[in-house]
Amino acid sequence: MEKIKIEQHSMSGLFWIAGWLFAIGFLGLTFWQGVLAIAIWPYYLGIAFR
Repeated sequence: MEKIKIEQHSMSGLFWIAGWLFAIGFLGLTFWQGVLAIAIWPYYLGIAFR
């Protein structure tokens, strides 16, 4: 009988959500920009910080 090892990697997901929420609040994004920022929030931050 094989043992099954289950690993949780929820910290990376929490960092992603925290970064997404930070980008929405810091940059004052509209609703649809916030939806788009789910995938590309580092892009929005790069534009703001350049």
